Amino acid sequence: MRGWPLILVLCALLPSPAAWGSAKSYPRCAMLDAEGQYWLGWGQRGNRLAFRLEVRTVGYVGFGFSPAGTMAAADIVVGGVAHGRPYLQDYFTNAKKELKKDTQQDYHLEYAMENDTHTIIEFSRELHTCDVNDKSITDSTVRVIWAYHHEDVGDTGPKYHDANRGTKSLRLLSPEKTNVLPTALPSFDLVNQDVPIPNKGTTYWCQMFKIPVFQEKHHVIKVEPVIHRGHESLVHHILLYQCSSNFNDSVLDYGHECYHPNMPDAFLTCETVIFAWAIGGEGFSYPPHVGLSLGTPLDPHYVLLEVHYDNPTHKKGLIDSSGLRLYHTTDLRKYDAGVIEAGLWVSLFHTIPPGMPEFRSEGHCTLECLQEALEAEKPSGIHVFAVLLHAHLAGRGVRLRHFRKGKEMKLLAYDDNFDFNFQEFQYLKEEQTILPGDNLITECRYNTKDRVGMTWGGLSTRNEMCLSYLLYYPRINLTRCASIPDIMEQLQFIGVKEIYRPVTTWPFIIKSPKQYKNLSFMDAMNKFKWTKKDGLSFNKLVLSLPVNVRCSKTDNEEWSIQGMTALPPDIERPYRADPLVCRTASSAPPHASPSLQLLLCVLLLGSKLSTTCW
Repeated sequence: MRGWPLILVLCALLPSPAAWGSAKSYPRCAMLDAEGQYWLGWGQRGNRLAFRLEVRTVGYVGFGFSPAGTMAAADIVVGGVAHGRPYLQDYFTNAKKELKKDTQQDYHLEYAMENDTHTIIEFSRELHTCDVNDKSITDSTVRVIWAYHHEDVGDTGPKYHDANRGTKSLRLLSPEKTNVLPTALPSFDLVNQDVPIPNKGTTYWCQMFKIPVFQEKHHVIKVEPVIHRGHESLVHHILLYQCSSNFNDSVLDYGHECYHPNMPDAFLTCETVIFAWAIGGEGFSYPPHVGLSLGTPLDPHYVLLEVHYDNPTHKKGLIDSSGLRLYHTTDLRKYDAGVIEAGLWVSLFHTIPPGMPEFRSEGHCTLECLQEALEAEKPSGIHVFAVLLHAHLAGRGVRLRHFRKGKEMKLLAYDDNFDFNFQEFQYLKEEQTILPGDNLITECRYNTKDRVGMTWGGLSTRNEMCLSYLLYYPRINLTRCASIPDIMEQLQFIGVKEIYRPVTTWPFIIKSPKQYKNLSFMDAMNKFKWTKKDGLSFNKLVLSLPVNVRCSKTDNEEWSIQGMTALPPDIERPYRADPLVCRTASSAPPHASPSLQLLLCVLLLGSKLSTTCW
């Protein structure tokens, strides 16, 4: 590539226009395609966002923002260098994907050049342009779309790009990471060993690992992905869960497909996400004053690695050895990091009707739970520095709301354009303090227009979740603060009058009325003929129901605050535009352990532990 600068992997070294006077004008970068033909660099400058496109073409380069990652209703900019002259044009598309030039040109060209093989374009735009044809850029996930062609734009507009196109989810306004780590940190790997990938579109593979035994306390200060060479597009996301410590090493003998009926029971104890990575994401570095503690009795001894493999072409014979690398040190930070799971307890009692363009669910971390746990452990409060928001395939938006003495505080985190295939911890721009007596609501928006049956809370990607994982310090003995709405009042909505007692089967069986007699509650909910009007009324009901609360310590012990709780009447519930995974067997697969079945019975009957549940 004659006269061409090195393809830019180190974003901070991207050259910049003299007008900005900095060698770090584009602190973030991403490879948008799988072959390294299309690179994006970007950086925020006040209320503007600056971009740099570096693409292997001598024709036009296209870039834009799209609600769903397609050409429909997209905000697009097209540029290049033709006959030695740079050009940049602002376009948009309608719902039919028809490309039109925007009468309000909001993208401003800063720099352009072309050589024998590549084109570079640098430009900027306002975060909010007040143009109805432009997409505002917020803290939410942004689905960028890209394309290029070997010819420049002609008089009739850009020619069709054929296969030279794609989409990628990014968070363009994530805070810059300025924490510089030592160059020679010890590390250990948690990686799969020669996993055969089935020739099917989606595979979730789970493997339990034992954390190395340390003779003294260590802090993990960075986690990064280890991706099998050539499998960069195969490994879609990786989750790391903390498991119960009450095992022996026999659980380490083999991996298994996740969420399978024959999945080992030990995997069901791995409930708290301590790290998440998604395709295109980066490693995670803890703040300089915080680390993940290892080596003490309170720390993880066993962890579960979940890897999502995406094999859309059903390629055969793939063998993978991907996972995570954890960097650690004995140079201890001031604080131990903790993780709190907040939101909806994962359960079949989380119900979403079919055919709904929008349905909202809420999970409550109640003031009673936070009052008791924080007063006992840290009366001065805890400090949240990162959040992972989690839903499944029907999820369209997630936000974590924060209340103090009945007043709503600044949102802890939000994503109004949630993408299940792009999950990673969001660094907060400023740490947020949670005090005793505060309460949190994890609020999720779903779309089930394309579904004909009920969507249930559960582990499968076709089931749903509504969770927030809060990374905070200093660590306290609180791992889960979650709720689930009362099921009997949900069933009364469809006309259920009575169930068989004592409960001897799961899912439990309806006794009356006649049209539901001897059906499971799941079959009864699916038999009901849902209309959009019914769905809206049901949604209003569910959001007002009393909730069953979990306020869990380490290893599933409970704080005393649990049972049924009424919701505060003064919480507003409009989904504002401003702004993973509880893996218990509460979603009740048939092989769930007896203790979990009993807990479900107690939730259902409101009874004390007794033989009436059996």
